[in-house]
Amino acid sequence: MTGDQQDVYRRLRGYLPPWFGDEADTPIINGLLNGLAYAGAYVYSLYAYAKLQTRILTATDGWLDMIAADFFGSALLRTANQSDASFRARIILSLFRERATRNGMIKVLEDLTGRTPKIIEPTRPADTGAYGGPLIGYGVAGAYGSLLMPFQCFVIAYRPLGTGIPNVAGYGISTGGYGQPSQADYASMASIQGAVTDADIYAAIEATRPVGTTVWAAIQS
Repeated sequence: MTGDQQDVYRRLRGYLPPWFGDEADTPIINGLLNGLAYAGAYVYSLYAYAKLQTRILTATDGWLDMIAADFFGSALLRTANQSDASFRARIILSLFRERATRNGMIKVLEDLTGRTPKIIEPTRPADTGAYGGPLIGYGVAGAYGSLLMPFQCFVIAYRPLGTGIPNVAGYGISTGGYGQPSQADYASMASIQGAVTDADIYAAIEATRPVGTTVWAAIQS
């Protein structure tokens, strides 16, 4: 294999003049060359590893975390036990994500929470309806529009749908059954590692908000 000890040894051996004799007759020289080849293979492995870290598509380990920090600071961190491949996909998605648009905000919140947010722009007839338009009428749900609120919108984001902690019910609720004792435990936020927090949702809204606009945000379950 290119760069391994045997490959480096063969290369070094090929540079020797013919008067050194055949490989089978030179055990001392062979040992010396193998020692040099071992060091050379180690240096080559360092070079190959360093070369991988120069590109997002091939970076690994902590170097991938450094790349994320260079582009996003603390806004994009590796989650608990997240693999390099999964983290790399998040970095690339965030790099080329649509921003400063309504669709971009919807998409980032969908990716983050798995649920579609509700966005209302008071100056947008499609959100509020209009006289003579298709979205106006008695009993038709909608929002009040106002031209006195330019460059503003209301966002209702939704927390991800959770499944709770397996085998642990709420306070005073038994999980036991016939021949099955009830399981009790004190749960904490540490029991739900990697969960999306409200701060993550607010940060996502701020990251996709156009400059010079005001976003009134609410988070619901």
